[in-house]
Amino acid sequence: MNGILIIEKEKGYTSRDVVNVVSKHLHTKKVGHTGTLDPLATGVLVLCVGSYTKFVSKLINHTKEYIAKIHFGIETDTLDITGKVIQKNSFVPTKESFESVLSSFLGYQQQRVPAYSAKKINGKKLYEYARNGEEIVLPLQEIEIFSIELLDFQQEYATIRCSVSKGTYIRSLIRDICASLGCLGTMEELKRTRLGHFSLSDAYLLEQIKKNNYHFITFHDFLSYQIYELTMQEKHLVDHGNELFLESDFKYLLLTFQKQEIALYEKKEDRYVPLLNHLTK
Repeated sequence: MNGILIIEKEKGYTSRDVVNVVSKHLHTKKVGHTGTLDPLATGVLVLCVGSYTKFVSKLINHTKEYIAKIHFGIETDTLDITGKVIQKNSFVPTKESFESVLSSFLGYQQQRVPAYSAKKINGKKLYEYARNGEEIVLPLQEIEIFSIELLDFQQEYATIRCSVSKGTYIRSLIRDICASLGCLGTMEELKRTRLGHFSLSDAYLLEQIKKNNYHFITFHDFLSYQIYELTMQEKHLVDHGNELFLESDFKYLLLTFQKQEIALYEKKEDRYVPLLNHLTK
């Protein structure tokens, strides 16, 4: 059980809930996810299983695409529709004014992290401070918005699609867009449609996993690598998890011996280190 599973998370599940369901069904504790989705959110959740848990840190840095629905006229403490309403008004921007400000959010910017988030300050999650009513300065972090467009605009609702960097909170983006228009708004719905190489077309529902109707994605499907045929001496080193000093400019090397796949190595400075070992076992 080694590979990557793309799940289409349904509303109401936490990311940990999904990991627990898959872990139980596959009879392995080695399951990790690459980027949390709140219970309200749906869409692409990438799970790394078995030895592929080593890929988690590499995949969370990838670009993410979302479709989000905005509800105008209200603001909540969580910045989404599940929170407590703290402000209301009847002002709704025009479609033209809303669409005209979107391009101003493209590129690098400093975004303030929402109070109800898992970001840690002094070893404590922000939502713990918020739930306890403790005052704390919410941190800023640099993000990048690669694209943003209006998909629909109907009375007090708007739907946008955006492609963003790691660390971007769509709730905060909606807050900032609405603030620039002088209106209130909160996130009504959120769907992640893509994470890096993986999209909804690759995804399975949990019910499909339970029925064994799924397919693992392997590094062959998303990594660029060069094949390197090992000598007997090099194979002995690889079998024992040793680093290799090889002449290659490729970031990843698929190591083979007698045409059999042995291991996947990653370049770190002047050497190659093991990423996935014992591929034939």
